[in-house]
Amino acid sequence: MSETGDPAVTVITTNKSAFHHYFIEETYEAGLMLLGTEVKSLREGRVNLKEGFVRVLADGAFLYQCHISPYAHGTFANHEPTRTRKLLLNKRQLQRLYGKTQQKGLTLVPLKIYFKGAVAKVEIALARGKKLYDKREAEAKRSAAMAINRAVRGGSRAI
Repeated sequence: MSETGDPAVTVITTNKSAFHHYFIEETYEAGLMLLGTEVKSLREGRVNLKEGFVRVLADGAFLYQCHISPYAHGTFANHEPTRTRKLLLNKRQLQRLYGKTQQKGLTLVPLKIYFKGAVAKVEIALARGKKLYDKREAEAKRSAAMAINRAVRGGSRAI
């Protein structure tokens, strides 16, 4: 079973740094066009989304800088690790995302890659960048919540 509660969904990787660097406003599910060896590497969990980003162009949405390691048992037909991959979205979603990304400060970032049944999907988010003081505030709230939880559990450390 996975994080989402649906037994047919298997989460491969999540982009934890996206939540640190951005305010997430909207999320979308997109299909991912992959080669055969990329699918096999995904099933092994050999993927990194940390530097990834999404651009909407005239002919569709594309995932850039997502590193999927070459398949260990692959041959000369192995894929390039950071190649550009096309995202499968419907026309209305593409038009909406294109319009939103033209606004100042909004960008598209990948949040997670997962298998829904046998199909590879990527969850992308429309996000607004955080300033340094926003990051500090979020870290202070997180550490305060951890201290409260520790005190409630009866931890040995003082607040």
